Amino acid sequence: MTLKGLKVRIYPNEKQKLMMHLNFGYNRFVWNQMLNMLIERYKNNPQAPFLNAYALNLLLPALKNEFPWLKEAESTSLQATNHDLIEAYKKFFKEKRGFPKFKSKKFLKQSYQSKCVNQNIRQVAPHYLKCPKLGVMRLKTGISIPDTIKSVTIKQSFTGKYYAVLLVECENQAFEKTNKQIGLDMGVSDLLIGSDGIRFPSIRFDKKLAPKKRYWEKRFARRSLRAKKEMAWDNRNHVLHPRQFSDFKNVQKANLNYS
Repeated sequence: MTLKGLKVRIYPNEKQKLMMHLNFGYNRFVWNQMLNMLIERYKNNPQAPFLNAYALNLLLPALKNEFPWLKEAESTSLQATNHDLIEAYKKFFKEKRGFPKFKSKKFLKQSYQSKCVNQNIRQVAPHYLKCPKLGVMRLKTGISIPDTIKSVTIKQSFTGKYYAVLLVECENQAFEKTNKQIGLDMGVSDLLIGSDGIRFPSIRFDKKLAPKKRYWEKRFARRSLRAKKEMAWDNRNHVLHPRQFSDFKNVQKANLNYS
């Protein structure tokens, strides 16, 4: 048996979106609190032993007593946050990765992970998924989801879309050996050309996305020009709080889709 990740699009309602953003904030707060504690602990006593994820989980009840609103968070997601923080520390010391950073709510891409306990994460219908603290949500997928789900990661993309990354357990599909050899050559019009004559055509994403890029390029040009005229009007009339370029949400939306 092997573990595999499946990313599916989910469509939560307004109440579920609110709960997602609350969990984003809860996990972000726990990450920053634990990271600050580890930094201050090292400053006070550099010889102190390194804490593991289990030790950080023991601090969660005290943290919930100090901040009662943390009790509304999905409990396994806070444990997953502690685990990710310790893994980030290990990569910093062993693999010379960057030092863990504090998280900010200004970062558009947010996520949190929940573990499956007593089948609280399961597919209740072909196009519906049940998650802890969120309930049943509609999903869009073209593949079948296995029954054994280990965890789910709820994500929000830069464009405001919501996704669920399911860690599932599936059988290891090993192919039989044919004892044959084949040569591959990368081409220009074709991505790969096999010695047996099979060709794999190139997928021209630039041509497929060209109409959409042109669509938003024209709107960004018009909206930015209109925004500059309104900003100039504010400056000429000595407005107390003149508008900035970042205040025009429609311009930011067009710039995000164009880029």
